[in-house]
Amino acid sequence: MTKDPSSVLPEATQAPPPRAAPPASKAARGRFRVDVRLAGLFGVFVLLCLVGWLTRPDAFFTEGNLSTILRLAAAIGVVSVGMTFVIISGGIDLSVGSIVALSSVWATTLATQAYGPVVMVICALAVGLGCGLINGVLVSYGRVVPFIATLAMYASARGLAERISGRQTQVVRETGFLSFFRGDFLGIPVLIWMFALVFVVGWVLLNRTTFGRRTFAVGGNTEAARLAGINVKRHTALVYGVAGLCCGIAAIMVVARTTSGASTNGLYYELDAIAAVVIGGTLLTGGRGTLIGTLIGVLIFTVLGNIFTLNNLDTDIQNIAKGAIIVLAVLLQFRTNRARKST
Repeated sequence: MTKDPSSVLPEATQAPPPRAAPPASKAARGRFRVDVRLAGLFGVFVLLCLVGWLTRPDAFFTEGNLSTILRLAAAIGVVSVGMTFVIISGGIDLSVGSIVALSSVWATTLATQAYGPVVMVICALAVGLGCGLINGVLVSYGRVVPFIATLAMYASARGLAERISGRQTQVVRETGFLSFFRGDFLGIPVLIWMFALVFVVGWVLLNRTTFGRRTFAVGGNTEAARLAGINVKRHTALVYGVAGLCCGIAAIMVVARTTSGASTNGLYYELDAIAAVVIGGTLLTGGRGTLIGTLIGVLIFTVLGNIFTLNNLDTDIQNIAKGAIIVLAVLLQFRTNRARKST
């Protein structure tokens, strides 16, 4: 018995089988992981704010306290922007606190103040940039290990600051400098505007320019970056120069906030900056990082310190908490990298 030919659909008119959805690309999965990590980091920040409100409901969310938090975060935030560039490029900088101290002292000597606020600003920026470039030249062209090169700058810059200041606090008497940097713009302190400007410029430089792409390339694989035509030595020196320039800007902010320059300025800034960068998700081995994560990391540590201050808790407990957070963040990074490599 034969079938009616009209009841059989031609092969060309038969519906094709449904296609399986293409697997997500590695880049898309990487972006998703970054978003999840940043979301978790922001959740920790919100949780800390909740703790601050629960422990001191009368003081934490006041306008004055929030302004204090942002002003305290401004200087270390600017330093952390420069540190993010250095760590993404595969380096480390232990001298940022000492460079801040030296820049603040040099900019507040009586001789410098005699030339006015503009010269004070230029002096702080020049000292910071110069120290950063010295670090970069030693690391790139001198082939000194970043840990050793920046450790030497850590000691020498702090020592030079003590020598110049005579271990005395140098009071700023230039009223033009203080009136501008301690003032407000649109109701927001100038120091916060400076931090926002540095962060935006740093984000654009890192994510939207050739300089930023080369920074990621050098940190990811130095030899591959060299074979791709990148002048690795020059770029490394410039990255440390960026970090030094950020230290000069931070020195201006510290001087404005404290109305003085001292060799003790910037103490432990290297610890706070590295902690914020690592907490923010930047790999200590280089090649990956984000300034948004660094920003959240800075805010987390600043809010943590503010909670300890409002509740009259000892600073030694705060330092223990910082150290524990850094260790946990590094362990989490290693575990995440191992899981990525296995997949």
